[in-house]
Amino acid sequence: MTISRRKFIASAAAGAVVLPDAAGFAYARRPVRSAADKIRVAAIGINSMGWADINAVIKNPGVECVALCDVDRNVLDKRAAELAAKGIRVKTYGDYRKILENKDVDAVVIGTPDHWHCLMMAEACEAGKDVYVEKPIGNSIAECRAMVAAQERHNRVVQVGQWQRSQRHFRDAVDFVYSGKLGKVGLVKVWGYFNYGNPILQQPDGTAPAGVDYDMWLGPAAKRPFNPNRFHGSFRWFWDYAGGIMTDWGVHLLDYALLGMKATAAPRSVSASGAMLRNPGAETPDTLTALFEYGDFNIQWEHVIGYGAGIYNRQHGIAFLGENGTLIVDRKGWEVVPYENRMEAVPLRQSSDNGVDEHARNFVEVIRSRRMEDLHAPIRVGAEAAILSQMGNIAYRTGSALRWNAQKGEFDDNPEANKLIGNAYHNGYKMPGT
Repeated sequence: MTISRRKFIASAAAGAVVLPDAAGFAYARRPVRSAADKIRVAAIGINSMGWADINAVIKNPGVECVALCDVDRNVLDKRAAELAAKGIRVKTYGDYRKILENKDVDAVVIGTPDHWHCLMMAEACEAGKDVYVEKPIGNSIAECRAMVAAQERHNRVVQVGQWQRSQRHFRDAVDFVYSGKLGKVGLVKVWGYFNYGNPILQQPDGTAPAGVDYDMWLGPAAKRPFNPNRFHGSFRWFWDYAGGIMTDWGVHLLDYALLGMKATAAPRSVSASGAMLRNPGAETPDTLTALFEYGDFNIQWEHVIGYGAGIYNRQHGIAFLGENGTLIVDRKGWEVVPYENRMEAVPLRQSSDNGVDEHARNFVEVIRSRRMEDLHAPIRVGAEAAILSQMGNIAYRTGSALRWNAQKGEFDDNPEANKLIGNAYHNGYKMPGT
């Protein structure tokens, strides 16, 4: 059975129990753009993945980069020079709000640290821009809900940077799970084993580098002195700005675990155990196991930094363990290993596409067509994966086995865990919708 692209998306976007009800929002279709119409895009946050994203977007015919924004003038000047070397002249800004005010900008690519995603995406939608926002979409369950509401209120095209959604071999793997050949699947193992360079050690606070607007970098996060550990690259290991590996890689991989099991981010219970074995200068655990218990199957997440080669000798992946065999998929391809000759093996089917480029092309196609149902990773898909990842982190941070109440959208009998559903905004900023 081959799943259609619409059904493929809809099956993972049905988790209304934990997301706002869209029934009250207007869905008037906006005018279709012709292939001759220029799409003018701007990028906000261009030090890392945001730079890869904007370059993938402008590979598409009729798309033009007109502006860049970053709080680090060193990064901004470097990226502008790289575009200038290709004959592309852009305006540069240190404040993203200038881009949103610019009527010449049709769409924005958001590649900032996670704690900025929610506010920027919501404001971009309000300003009439279409948005490609990096994952995870938000830094809390509450932010995920606010982002879904903002997209649906303003009816903008929003593609989440979960680009594995645009890789054919992942969809083929899910098709195989749906075929039933594995038999009943009782466990989905999801993992990431990474070696991110040197350990993160304690460092003293200091002065932000010249050219960095540190107050703008912090934005809605709590005000605190600059520390090199909490900046480019390593910001991801601190709760104020991100959720560690659990929300970084977790959203990519747990997304397909949910899709393969036709599940939403509404497990019956969540538990987690982790440790800081390698990165004493960080906050998020470098070693973590989380268990999401559903009615008749479980999803198990596991990540480790600096130890081991990974499960099934794969650095990362998803394994659907069925009665007849196990399907294993990662970014390189998928295969099936039989159990006691109960089914035929499927040798490795390798990936043959560039997921980032395909994802960007899908974004541009939908900007032109306005057919929201054709998006590969719409906002609700991003929200489901991010919410499940956040649940794993909350279980770790509270040290509790948590029971999720899908009707209420909160944990039963655990005020400490429910406090972590939201995150405080500081420095005069307010969470969208509050």
